[in-house]
Formats: sequence, structure tokens, C-alpha cells
Amino acid sequence: MSATLIPEAAPAPRRSRQARVVWGSRVVTLGGDAPVRVQSMTNTDTVDAVGTAIQVKELAIAGSELVRITVNTPEAAEAVPYIREQLDRMGIDVPLVGDFHYNGHRLLTEHPAMAQALSKYRINPGNVGKGEKKDRQFAQMIEAAVKYDKVVRIGVNWGSLDQELLAQFMDENARRAQPWGAKPVMYQALVESALTSAAYATELGMNPDNIIISCKVSGVQDLISVYRELARRSDYALHLGLTEAGMGTKGTVASSVALGILAQEGIGDTIRVSLTPQPGEPRTQEVVVALEILQALGLRHFNPSVTACPGCGRTTSTTFQELAKQIDDFLRLQMPVWRSKYPGVEEMKVAVMGCIVNGPGESKHADIGISLPGTGEAPAAPVFIDGQKALTLRGDNIAQEFHALVESYIEKRFGATASA
Repeated sequence: MSATLIPEAAPAPRRSRQARVVWGSRVVTLGGDAPVRVQSMTNTDTVDAVGTAIQVKELAIAGSELVRITVNTPEAAEAVPYIREQLDRMGIDVPLVGDFHYNGHRLLTEHPAMAQALSKYRINPGNVGKGEKKDRQFAQMIEAAVKYDKVVRIGVNWGSLDQELLAQFMDENARRAQPWGAKPVMYQALVESALTSAAYATELGMNPDNIIISCKVSGVQDLISVYRELARRSDYALHLGLTEAGMGTKGTVASSVALGILAQEGIGDTIRVSLTPQPGEPRTQEVVVALEILQALGLRHFNPSVTACPGCGRTTSTTFQELAKQIDDFLRLQMPVWRSKYPGVEEMKVAVMGCIVNGPGESKHADIGISLPGTGEAPAAPVFIDGQKALTLRGDNIAQEFHALVESYIEKRFGATASA
């Protein structure tokens, strides 16, 4: 019987336009050949400049490459330059995105310092005005973006979809010989709102490369359908996110499924995981989930991955669970320093396994791994480095000794790369 090679899965090629979001010497490219970027948003009152700057810093350190802040009042607009100043003093050069609804045309016109301090504007076509005011107020925002050479995200949301446009499509649908269902009509309205707004922005002098599009919905299948249509009909860079995803497991799973499917198809140039924080949970959790989605797909690498045994009747000891958590926490904590000190360390693989069944095999596949003794096994833990058994740990200090081995491995392998 002949073996058949299984081809590797690869994202479908979708070449989008490339935008450059700039602050000072920091340039974050979006779209084109650039990697999928991670974005997040603060939930502080923007008027609290210090508190907002602190949260932006936390999100940036966690891995967010763009951070969006609400700009909803004159007071919030006045605070933006001070937030930018605080961040610059702290050495945080992450670009800021201003989120505008209803009164953005006035704020961007009346507060030039704010308009300049932001690196990107988010405009919601459903919230820029009604009737004859709509085009005029949208144009004012685009004119500000052109004047200050800023990137714009035209962000449609089905919770605030242009009702006049939706009514138009509903009327047209009613006249069809075989009318569509309500959802396809809404999909069409979402996509048309984004694309017609982008076309109008271009007419007003906006560089098409500086336009990002999003059409956010809260249903997984709805998001997939809408973004596949967006990708088919345009070459704009796309911001991807499941809006109002929810909290905890529900929000994490829904976002991971929706964003994972689309990203695997090559759809999406920036992503945000819109989690509702659970009580006591840091805002940075949404960034962690976004990073994990991209890393799980192999699209980017942010932290060394830890393969850990789930546990079963062979592993009544919690030693491997504790060690796996210690190693994972340690690696994440050190990454802000290691990124510059040890280039390539984010691609390292560590295995912490619980018994002899899969322990040695998984450890051999990792860069460095340990197979801890399961129930009834000899109290010995073989350590594998670069696929070879290197030594066996015994006694009560296995966790601490393995921790030191990981640090030594990183220094020897990745420290040499940095000094080469």
C-alpha cells in the first residue's frame, strides 16, 4: 500500500492594499505582505488621561500593536494629546486609534491637537448623521484624515447599521420575484455601507491604501459570510472582529472559531477579540486571546508555546500541572525583555508531560521537554533537549531544576543568535 503525502494547509492568497499607521518613528504596516496585526481598545474614561495612558501601556506590553480609545466629548478630545504625551514619556510608542460616533466631524474639526495626536480614525457610517447631513459630516471627517495624513477605518456594525440604507435594500428585496431572507439582505446592506463609504472617501481625496474596512456582527456564521463577501469584492485591508462576543469561555470560543476560520482563509489584516472582562479580569485578556489565535494558526509567534498534558487516571499528582503553569507564566512574564535580548525565542516549544505514555514522544518533538512520573511510575523525570534525552531529574526539586534548565537553554541557544 503506497503512502499518500498530505499537503500542508495554507491560507488562501488574498493580497490587500497596505496602509502605514505612524507615530513618531514607529510604523505599523497593515495589509499587503504585513503580518496580521493585533488591536485592542481601552474601557477607561478617556477624560482620565493618566488612567487611560496606563491601560494603553498595559495593552501594548501585552502585545497590542494598535490601541483604540473612545473620543466622544470635547473633554475626551482635549485629553487625547495628554494621553499621547504620557505614553511617549513612558516609552510606549503604540499608535492610538480614535473611535468616533455621532459628533466626530465636530471633534476632528475643533480639536486639531487631538486629530494630530491620533494615528488612525475609526468612522462608523451608521453614526455620522442622517439625511442631507450624512455626506457633509462624513466628508468633514475624511477631510481631517487627508489633512493630517491619517489612516481611516470605515467600521460598519450591524448594531448601528445605516437604517435608511437597510430600508432601501429591504424595499428592493420585497420587489424580487423570489425575495431573500432577512439575513442575506442585512449582509448586503453591511457590505454596501462599507464599500460605498470607502468609494466616497476616495472621491473626497482619501488615498485608498489608507482605508481599512470592517463589518462587525456578533454571530459566528454571520461574520464568516460577511467577510467572505467583503474579501471577494474588495482589496481594502480588513479589520476582523466578532463584536459583542461576550465574556469568559463563550466569548473566547466564539471569537477563536470565527477569526480562526477567516484568518486561515487569508481574510483579515488586523484583528480584535472583543471580550467582556469578567470581574477582576484584566483588560489585557482580549489581547492574550488574539495572540493565541494567530499563534495557534501558525500565522505569527509571540510567546514560546508550552505543550502540557491534560491529565488522566495515570496522573493523580498535580506536579505537572503546577510546573506547566509555572513555565507558561514565567515565559510570558519574561517575553518583553527576551524579545530584544533573544531573537527567535518566541518560536521555542516547551513540553511538560505527565506520564510515560506520551511524555517522552511529546518531549522529543519540543525544543526542551520533561516527562514527569505518572501514578506508580519510578520517581524519575527524563529531560529531552533538541530531540535527545539529556538527563534525568529526581527528588523533590524537579520543578525548580527544570525551570533552571529552560533558562539555560534559552541563554545558550538564543543568546548566541543575538551575539552572532
